[in-house]
Amino acid sequence: MKKGVENVADTQAKNDIQTQNKLKFHVFQDERFVDLNLYQYGWERTEPLHAYGPYARNHYLFHYVISGRGVLLANGQYYPVEAGHGFLVVPGQTTTYQADEKDPWEYTWIEFDGLRASESLGLAGISGSQPIYTPSSREAGLLLQQQMLYIVNHPQNSPTRQIGHAFLFLAQLVESSAARREQSQRRMRDFYMKEALSFIEQNFQRDISIEEIAAFCGLNRSYFGKVFRDTMGESPQAFLLHYRMARAAQLLKESSLSIAAIGAMVSYDNQLHFSRAFKAVYGVPPRTYRQTHFVQADRSSRTDR
Repeated sequence: MKKGVENVADTQAKNDIQTQNKLKFHVFQDERFVDLNLYQYGWERTEPLHAYGPYARNHYLFHYVISGRGVLLANGQYYPVEAGHGFLVVPGQTTTYQADEKDPWEYTWIEFDGLRASESLGLAGISGSQPIYTPSSREAGLLLQQQMLYIVNHPQNSPTRQIGHAFLFLAQLVESSAARREQSQRRMRDFYMKEALSFIEQNFQRDISIEEIAAFCGLNRSYFGKVFRDTMGESPQAFLLHYRMARAAQLLKESSLSIAAIGAMVSYDNQLHFSRAFKAVYGVPPRTYRQTHFVQADRSSRTDR
């Protein structure tokens, strides 16, 4: 009987080793990071014709192809993707991707999101409508591969260290992309956006208007809205809402402040209006979100109303 148990254990160990040789998959467990956050990351040596989808993601998902070839189906188009290139899936976009029958993919991937994600991808020149990443050189692509595999191969790192390497991944993605927008063409837009983001970060607690942000940047409201949307991928109103709700979510998870107090801290003096805005972004009211995510402070000390 003991020998049989040992045989089963040996077989399981061999299967585990084979799985490790074909697939690594990790889920990032910390959601405290607002500017950039990881959700899952991994590496896989796929089987011939291995496919995933059709499926829509909630966050950005980037694959870098180490070897092999395959095809991405997005926007009703087929995009061939081979070794040394990559492809992006954006939130809400339904895609399917499939490995080649004779030369299947080996790839690494990172799923991420955050307030800086859209801006960085825009600088890299890749998007839902232009999902294929092409490196400016083979060496630049290999550096991106190294950054991604470091994250995949070090899941034991602290969350802060992993997020630090996620920023390095984004920086290399921007710097290595052949579609990178020239800084000389974006200098003024980048300046305006830095000014706008700085103003929002310092004033989101009060009832600021889009006209006020535009005036601070020295632009009229209409042109400011266009520049902001082109750069950030969403309107100033949507960004301001998401920024405030992200700050509120962080406070709900990490403090014992009342929901009314947290709402006031992100410019909502009316708790009902705050709850509606929070639910519109996160799908649940603040109280439910706190019950699910609250992890640090003593629950018995909360004073929700």
